[in-house]
Amino acid sequence: MDNTSAFAPKYRRIAEVIRQEINAGGLQPGQQLPTAQELGRRYDASLPTVRQALSVLISEGLIESRQGIGTFVKETDRLQRPGWRHYGRARADQKLLTPHLRHEIVFAGVEPVPAHVVDLFPDGTTEVVTRRRHLYDKETNRPEEIGASYIPMEIAAGTYLEMPTVVPKALFLCIEELSGKRYAKALDRLIARPATSEEVSILHLADGAPVVHVVHCASAEDGTVLEVAESIWPADRTLIVNEYPISTEA
Repeated sequence: MDNTSAFAPKYRRIAEVIRQEINAGGLQPGQQLPTAQELGRRYDASLPTVRQALSVLISEGLIESRQGIGTFVKETDRLQRPGWRHYGRARADQKLLTPHLRHEIVFAGVEPVPAHVVDLFPDGTTEVVTRRRHLYDKETNRPEEIGASYIPMEIAAGTYLEMPTVVPKALFLCIEELSGKRYAKALDRLIARPATSEEVSILHLADGAPVVHVVHCASAEDGTVLEVAESIWPADRTLIVNEYPISTEA
């Protein structure tokens, strides 16, 4: 085993060896690992110690346990999330912001403003039209995103946005038509955190797996908030790409 971790607990030394083998390509994405018994013999370790080591790698998103089959190196196909460039592309092709994924609206209607985004709305705002969605890979049906949009009542109340159906084009284009205003400015908050039990269930994650939680507030040129949206992505499947001009002025 790796002598650089000689003073670490044995399960962590085993995890480090397997981690290095994965990173070096000795174990490929989708490849099945030896059984716990075989790993125990290889590293002269007890089954509880081997299972501790595997638990570490599962929590890091490097491997996954498939019930009744075995333990496998996780696929590393990360979805690119190119941020604000979605807007220009959607204006051109009049499609959804993520047309490569299958959208399912799981709720649409009036709700109280969630506590974690209430500061993004004008003072006194108590209710919004909420649209909650789950997004899936079209080929494998693997869940890739949990999302929600919170739209001011004066824009969306009593409109088709209260219907639990996928809109025919990007939601921001629908909101622009209904409000008569254009998206001009955005504020994004990105948080990395452990998945909640509900997110673990929906996204098919291991307990404690990390997620990226993005809150996106879009407003018009006059400062009117048009939409607050949030997205939750499995961290091990997400690549965030932002490209933007850099000011040359002081």
